[in-house]
Amino acid sequence: MIQAPTPTADTVRRLVRSLLEEGGDGTGGPAVRPVTEDREHTWWVGSRHVLRLAPDREASVRRRRELRLRELVRPQLPVAVPASVAHGDWAPGLAYTLDTRVPGGTADEYDVSAVGEADLAGLLGGLRTVPARQAEALGVPRTAPRSLEALRRMAVHAAGRLAAADEFDPARLHQLTPPGAAQLTAQPGSAVLTHHGLTGAHVLVSADGRVRGILDWTAAVLGDPAEDIAGLALAVGSPPAVRAATLAGYGARPCLRGLWLARCDTVIRLTDRLEGRTTGSLPLLRTQLRRAWEPILLERVTDLQEDEPEP
Repeated sequence: MIQAPTPTADTVRRLVRSLLEEGGDGTGGPAVRPVTEDREHTWWVGSRHVLRLAPDREASVRRRRELRLRELVRPQLPVAVPASVAHGDWAPGLAYTLDTRVPGGTADEYDVSAVGEADLAGLLGGLRTVPARQAEALGVPRTAPRSLEALRRMAVHAAGRLAAADEFDPARLHQLTPPGAAQLTAQPGSAVLTHHGLTGAHVLVSADGRVRGILDWTAAVLGDPAEDIAGLALAVGSPPAVRAATLAGYGARPCLRGLWLARCDTVIRLTDRLEGRTTGSLPLLRTQLRRAWEPILLERVTDLQEDEPEP
């Protein structure tokens, strides 16, 4: 496998100069800088654009598919989706997209207001209206729902190790029993287009709490809508996420399933990070754990259907 080149500021400047006609840093083009130190493939270009460079061929396939998918979902959503002003290859077989910069901070910086929750409801509701056949025609894959019971068992094991590190009370996981996990199995025929990568960094929020845009559609799949509810629980907190899903027309089952996917995921991910199996920001992982475990009134629901056992 050919080693992909590492993009440098000079690489980015040369590419940008060929795409834009504007001054900025005295080199015949706009100023460029990495979005963060650890993201060498994503660059701010001036104040109005962001350049995203695919690091490998697999990412290039997703980046090219994203260009078409964003055009498909844009008319269905009440929030902004980045628009591409240029795209192509920045190295042989490696794609780039130069996108307009959507204004706003991230959900890690600003809290979502009640009106912002309505924006998120519009996001979830709009994704339900995207025809699955059109998404599949663009190459969006289908994914099977995850087993909540298998995830619960992994989380129980991880929670014991978190307890030893004084990071988590494992008794909190006793709320989700094996019968409860079985009751929250994803229902057949419930698959919809999902962003499948909702994080605080991908949800743009203005200072007044409105949700202004959703970034990075490269992980989108046709699958379990509870995954996006879980993503929002990590991004904005469980109560706003569940309220938004309820406003979007989702019932108790997918809301509670999303809640427990998020809770189990955060326990497992923090354990993996503390034990050195993964990298990432410990403060962010702890914040996501706190957000996922915020209580919601829906947890008082005891019957989803009359003929089903209690969760």
